[in-house]
Amino acid sequence: MATTVIARKNILVHRRPELGFSMIEVVISMAVLTIGLVSLLGVFGMAMAATQDSQQDMIAKQLANEALESIVTARNTAQLQWSAIQNVADGGIFLNNYQKVYTPGADGILGTADDISGGTMQTLTEPGPDGIYGNSDDIKLPLSNYQRQIQIQPVTDVNGNVVPTLRAINITIQYNTPRMRVAKSYVLTTFVSQFR
Repeated sequence: MATTVIARKNILVHRRPELGFSMIEVVISMAVLTIGLVSLLGVFGMAMAATQDSQQDMIAKQLANEALESIVTARNTAQLQWSAIQNVADGGIFLNNYQKVYTPGADGILGTADDISGGTMQTLTEPGPDGIYGNSDDIKLPLSNYQRQIQIQPVTDVNGNVVPTLRAINITIQYNTPRMRVAKSYVLTTFVSQFR
């Protein structure tokens, strides 16, 4: 390498020739940049999937709350006798096992036999192409991916005696998400009293 010496006002300045990036340095920096961008795209994909999962989780939560409100409203309005707020196997009106998520039947209570006879699947309504909710172009999505189980059990005190005025309610919503191959579950557990 040649060194240029310039004398200015009795100060010697050594100049080296300007050097650029080598081809290897450019290739390595492009590889690092590419890895970073691909990783960023992966994060966006995971965020989109998590958003979809959270929407389905919210729907499951709302379906469980809706079933509980149906039971409590029937009790509060005296539409049901206390003895009817049990599963069919125990002499009540609520179906055993998992059932498709149907709209309430003639009795207006979710999880009973008349829901199945009507056969109308619950739907999620989204605004249509115009973006306005509540008009004729709304999109109705059936909630066929969800199943609901309502379990009503007696409650016992510390001595093992059944408390006749209190029942435990477990509402389980089971559904599949695009990212998971096994079913997810949302469980709502509460107690309901005979007294309003």
